[in-house]
Amino acid sequence: MAPPHIGPDTSFFIVLNAGSGSESAAQARQVIDDAFAADGRRHRVFLVDGPGRVQALAREAVERARAVGGVVVAAGGDGTINAVAQATLGSGCPFGVLPQGTFNYFSRTHGIPRDTAQALQVLLTQQPRPVQVGLVNDRVFLVNASMGLYADLLEERETHKARFGRHRWIAFYSGLLTVLRGRHRHWQLRIASHGHERDIRTPTLFVGNNPLQLMQAGVEHAEAPEQGQLTAVALKPVGLLAMPGLLVRGALGRLGDADEVLSFPFESMTVKAGRLRTPRRVKIATDGEIDWVDMPLLFRVAPDPLWLVRPDSAPELEAARP
Repeated sequence: MAPPHIGPDTSFFIVLNAGSGSESAAQARQVIDDAFAADGRRHRVFLVDGPGRVQALAREAVERARAVGGVVVAAGGDGTINAVAQATLGSGCPFGVLPQGTFNYFSRTHGIPRDTAQALQVLLTQQPRPVQVGLVNDRVFLVNASMGLYADLLEERETHKARFGRHRWIAFYSGLLTVLRGRHRHWQLRIASHGHERDIRTPTLFVGNNPLQLMQAGVEHAEAPEQGQLTAVALKPVGLLAMPGLLVRGALGRLGDADEVLSFPFESMTVKAGRLRTPRRVKIATDGEIDWVDMPLLFRVAPDPLWLVRPDSAPELEAARP
């Protein structure tokens, strides 16, 4: 498939999630409208006005963009960006991002500013470039996918954010509380990759598609997503007292130093239940969004790239390299 091109007459179809991040939808909408008016470009905003509406509006935006050779844009947090990317992947449409979330790992990795006005300048002046997408049972993930303890941490984090606000320190505090409760189970899994099978017992399985996040955590094989692969991270069975230490190591960028951490790169990996009593359906998180899926799990690199409108450099990613 030839790379899509954005010309002066290209239209933009923007899915704006009012509930993402701290910037109000009205403010974001005004900044968006002003930027397109100043540049003389056509655009349409699809405002997410209720729970469960993102997917439907994303599909509508993609349909309209395909009909006229337009650009599909996600304006929101990681969940919104994930949903719009899921609808856009394989459509041939360019994909743009106006980040409105807390961590914004996807946009930061690709050099897209957090400030909406600055991100709009990227959208209006740059061309699409291919970026890798991860899949788990055909569900898209741009940053990471996980099962077990890490998925539980994300679910608890959203509960705490709803009560106390969307701040990074809330995320760390929430993770610490979840770990200290000690109610996580250990999973017996059979992992098949590179023609080999291995059995592991672990409280969590994490698959990364974002080199910036992996580098900042200090994980081995953090560069794999830049080389057409994904990075798997699993914890060996550890006691309750060791878990907070691992959480701190991750925050300090030293997770790869821990003997309890197993990591390896792969292009495709099947995860099966290692015992009959393992549930047939498991809870997974993709870019922070929780869902239940059937075992076995197939993690893989998507055959098609996402054509992201982005600059040719990403200063934060370069600064994170060892």
